[in-house]
Amino acid sequence: MALGRGLSELLGEVEAAYENGTDSNKNTSEIDINLIEVNPYQPRKIFNEEKLIELANSIKSHGLMQPIVVIKKDDNYILVAGERRLRAAKLIELDSIKAVILDIEESKLREYALLENIQRDDLNILEVAYSYAGLINEYNMTHEELSNIVHKSRSSITNVLRLLTLSVYTQQMISADKISLGHAKLIIGLSEDDQKTIVDSIIGQKLSVRETESIVKKLKNGEKTSKKVDKKTSSYDFKPLTSLLENFQNENIKAKLSSNKLTIDFRSQDDVETFLKYFSAK
Repeated sequence: MALGRGLSELLGEVEAAYENGTDSNKNTSEIDINLIEVNPYQPRKIFNEEKLIELANSIKSHGLMQPIVVIKKDDNYILVAGERRLRAAKLIELDSIKAVILDIEESKLREYALLENIQRDDLNILEVAYSYAGLINEYNMTHEELSNIVHKSRSSITNVLRLLTLSVYTQQMISADKISLGHAKLIIGLSEDDQKTIVDSIIGQKLSVRETESIVKKLKNGEKTSKKVDKKTSSYDFKPLTSLLENFQNENIKAKLSSNKLTIDFRSQDDVETFLKYFSAK
């Protein structure tokens, strides 16, 4: 319970910083962008370039509506929250940016980054999963304990964490928004090769979740399905062809029946004409 209260307090400080910075300019400062270092514990690794450009244009037209959050480190600053806003500001070549300066320990940066990311609406689901895993590992807590802190159901947290069992390739496609959470859930548990096959099909053929579900079911039942097909093809009755094969042999035409295929070896034009007479006689 003490750990839970500690995390809640951390989250409260970040939220308070946002509220104070938005409500009143007296809690913010304009600081040199070049003096800001990004949080090394930031779990987010991929930033949508299109959305960054949109945000940059918005900041250029309307100004920065919500300040970033930093802590002081010697003569520089370390970013706590707002890396998208910082990146967007750099895109439009701003010299300074509005920031709330918190008085917290540098050792808490990891927890701040994880908690702040979980609360952001624009975080993709895989980044949320890594944030959950980071908090669980950092505090050695259960899924139930984490659910009470981030206000998500235990089953929701468990399902999101299962995404981390997917292959690196699949995770990359999730991060790049090439496949949805609905698609991703369906391929959990498949082999790495099967995952790639399904993911490439989803992207290349623009498969819906329902279509993907059907393909995954067929893939999982692949062994049983192939056995049924074998039984069906091997049940053909080839007895009516026996006399025809004997006639071919008497005419010195090489013919062979195997693996449900009739193979005939023609060695001359006479063989062709002899073969045809059996089908033109009637």
